[in-house]
Amino acid sequence: MAKQIAAAKIVEAKEKLDQIIANIEKVIIGKKDIIKLALAAMLAEGHILLEDVPGVGKTILARSLAISVGCSFNRIQFTPDLLPSDITGVSIYNQKTNQFEFRAGPILAQVVLADEINRATPRTQAALLESMAEKQLTVEGKSRQLPTPFLVVATQNPIEYDGTFPLPEAQLDRFLIKLKPGYPDQDAEAKMLTALRLQHPIEQLNAVITAAEFIELQKLCKNIYLAPKLTNYIVNLVAKSREHSELELGASPRASIALLKISQAWALLNGRDYVLPDDIKALAQPVMAHRLLIKARSKLRGVNKGRIIGCIINVVKKKL
Repeated sequence: MAKQIAAAKIVEAKEKLDQIIANIEKVIIGKKDIIKLALAAMLAEGHILLEDVPGVGKTILARSLAISVGCSFNRIQFTPDLLPSDITGVSIYNQKTNQFEFRAGPILAQVVLADEINRATPRTQAALLESMAEKQLTVEGKSRQLPTPFLVVATQNPIEYDGTFPLPEAQLDRFLIKLKPGYPDQDAEAKMLTALRLQHPIEQLNAVITAAEFIELQKLCKNIYLAPKLTNYIVNLVAKSREHSELELGASPRASIALLKISQAWALLNGRDYVLPDDIKALAQPVMAHRLLIKARSKLRGVNKGRIIGCIINVVKKKL
């Protein structure tokens, strides 16, 4: 059961989170909702999948998030010739010491950007699975813990582009949330051009809190109150997706856990120590959509995941 949280702690936490958002907005202009969702996912100790066309700030969002919370950052550029060992690291024999030495791969960072993940082969994509699920990696039979906090931000261009390998359902399910940043509006784009005229704003970006402070915020999230009725509401939403006639595959139990955790994070971001039904409704789309598989005949009729999730919410809210 969640512990009672002092009101002062909630106020202090919201102030810190608002500072992080404001800091990232110096770089990502006009996308506050996307920033909040990405920060909520990190608070909930989940991973983020960013899917959109090139040039809309996916990479910059990951970098600015890492800088703002004082975390180490590594970028992995996924290409068809990338090997699993290029991600995890490898043991190399040292002739001077007559011993094998482990050379860490880029996965050993607090925030890891898996850039254009769908351009790598399935074998290489799968190298991320253990790290994302268990926060550890195993190389040559030896397990190593990953640093905390640990976040994978994967980007991908839409799968209809040439030279891509669509992520399988098992790996998509590892991402807590999937976001589509979209193009900025014209005013935001004009401000961006002005800001970029001399140098990129990210070059002047500094941490507003430490990684240790962010870990404390993650711990605080776990104590945000979720009424039993809302727990049942989450379970009903996810269960209805498994019964929907237009879907080949509904959301997994991992979706229920993800929706619970990010709802707690969302409440904290909004300065509350309790979750509201509206939090769950607002987050159902980004949490559930990438986990659903529409039947082929339904796709041909133009059925989309957003409409299906909207229908599920309308059906289940009658029982709330």
